[in-house]
Amino acid sequence: MSEANYSRKDVLNEAKKLGQMMADTEEVAFFKQAEEKINQNLKVQQLIKQIKDKQKEAVNLQHYQKGEALKAKEKEIDELHEEIDQIPLVQEFKQSQTEVNELLQLVSNTISRSVTNQIIEDTGGDKLKGTTGRNPFQEIRNKS
Repeated sequence: MSEANYSRKDVLNEAKKLGQMMADTEEVAFFKQAEEKINQNLKVQQLIKQIKDKQKEAVNLQHYQKGEALKAKEKEIDELHEEIDQIPLVQEFKQSQTEVNELLQLVSNTISRSVTNQIIEDTGGDKLKGTTGRNPFQEIRNKS
């Protein structure tokens, strides 16, 4: 068993640094700009308010079991969502959200792969098969 070189605290400090680096990427800068534009756009804000109001109404209709009225309210909400989704600014914002999420996923997957590969390497395993070295449970299974 190899000796640990880093504590949990060390790893978390590095994670914070990585988070700060990611916050300074093009993707995040674009997201911040898009969010600011959304917040300043009166039409978008009005539509968001209308959606929230109608969602509250829908919750009340559901509570009082007003099925037909609820369906109509949900249709109104869907129409408002369609309207807001047609606004180029909103499309730009959603695209920026997707790009930031993809970056986060890429970093997460890269870290996961790196840790897994290091474990495989340290235990004398096979990276191509994705297996670690000696597995005591495998030996028990083979004896059965």
